[in-house]
Amino acid sequence: MNPAIDRPLTDSQIHEFETEGFTLLDNALDKNMLGNLDRDLNEWVTESRNHKNSYGEQIDGRPRFSLEPDHCYESPALRRIASPVELSLSYLHVMRHGLAVNAVAQLIGPNIKFNNAKINLKHPGMATKIDFHQDFMFEPHSNDDLITVLYFLDELTPDNGPLEIVPGSHRGPLYDHWHDGVFTGSVSPAVAASAQDNAISCFGSAGSACLMSTRLLHGSAPNRSSEPRTLYIVEYCAEDAYPLQANHIPSKFAGEIVCGEPTNRVRCSDYDMEFPEFPTGASFFEQQARQT
Repeated sequence: MNPAIDRPLTDSQIHEFETEGFTLLDNALDKNMLGNLDRDLNEWVTESRNHKNSYGEQIDGRPRFSLEPDHCYESPALRRIASPVELSLSYLHVMRHGLAVNAVAQLIGPNIKFNNAKINLKHPGMATKIDFHQDFMFEPHSNDDLITVLYFLDELTPDNGPLEIVPGSHRGPLYDHWHDGVFTGSVSPAVAASAQDNAISCFGSAGSACLMSTRLLHGSAPNRSSEPRTLYIVEYCAEDAYPLQANHIPSKFAGEIVCGEPTNRVRCSDYDMEFPEFPTGASFFEQQARQT
């Protein structure tokens, strides 16, 4: 047994997650893992040059590759790849065997299953902005023991659109993401203003990861630098958390146990929320674009 691998989080990191709703894990990806992910990603970006609109197909028929409106051959602006675990053995391997799997088990374990995965990209000068939101509002489960792992495929700097989080907000309310009858995939302007005032930015080297509670308020600004910013985002849930709505990033691997064993039990927590609107486009970027 290697304690550094089997229990990668220290007691102080576990305490930080419990109190602040997140913690950072250095060296979550080794050099080979990171290189393999970058190789496949570069192939997808190159392929995107040959398309004018979002393309590919998820298992529910929606486009898999989401493009910015100003995407073109000369300046590709691929912004989302849904469920890359179905396309790449390298991404599938990290989902199943990355160091963060054991870290998640320390926080909500011991039995963990995969929920969904995606890649979010911000190329240099890319206008994509992600408004403040809570992941749980897109994916209600019987309980809220869900953790989002954000692997940094590039260094996150102050200028390239780093993750912005509101420490401790996971202990607060679940905020409405519906406004005037429209599901905007984000909190109200008043909540967003307060969140911005209290937010901190997460920086880190390529290969690091941020582990984040599904209830934590977070967002990110556009990439205003000359460097890319790419996140491989994998979400896990406790084995006894069951979805109450269809997975908004469907995968044939959803529900696969990556740590521990099945229990045939369901656990319910006390909360109240309005069901999200199931996306019809390639990603939730289209929903956030409808902000009123």
